[in-house]
Amino acid sequence: MTNQFRVDQCKTAILLLDYQNQWLKSYSDEVQKEALGKANEILTKARLENITIIYVEVIPSERSPELEIHPAIFPKAGEIVLIKRSVGPFSTTNLEEILTRQDVDTLVLMGVGTSGCVLTTVRFAADMHYKLVVISDCCLDHDDEVQRVLMGKIFPRQASVITAKQFLQAMGKSSQ
Repeated sequence: MTNQFRVDQCKTAILLLDYQNQWLKSYSDEVQKEALGKANEILTKARLENITIIYVEVIPSERSPELEIHPAIFPKAGEIVLIKRSVGPFSTTNLEEILTRQDVDTLVLMGVGTSGCVLTTVRFAADMHYKLVVISDCCLDHDDEVQRVLMGKIFPRQASVITAKQFLQAMGKSSQ
């Protein structure tokens, strides 16, 4: 399935879930640097290809610097930023309306909290019949075993699970 994966720029949206300072700071500098670097490569290429990019951030109460999107992947002018109040982005935002209006049928997911926001989004979006791609090395979870099971056994039932390099190749460019 991975070898046959192709990106239809007009029908694809990239969702960056909870890539916020608050959640990233609990990972080592090395883990942060690797995930942010790969996410940034994907964003750079996606912007060149005019692929829709949607940032989803969780703001449980009041905004603070800790809850800002990490500066390494900060949204550019015109990119969509949604604020959610729960784990998944569909229940407390107008994400579905935005995707429908833009005729998006494929979601590419990257997120901080594989067992939280990414899992919730995969399950909800699959029920809504979206084609799903999970970028495995752009998703972080503190529990290595949970990460392994989700990426290796659970997500492949509803999504293509690929690396950043594979996604970049599908967009016509090899990762460095």
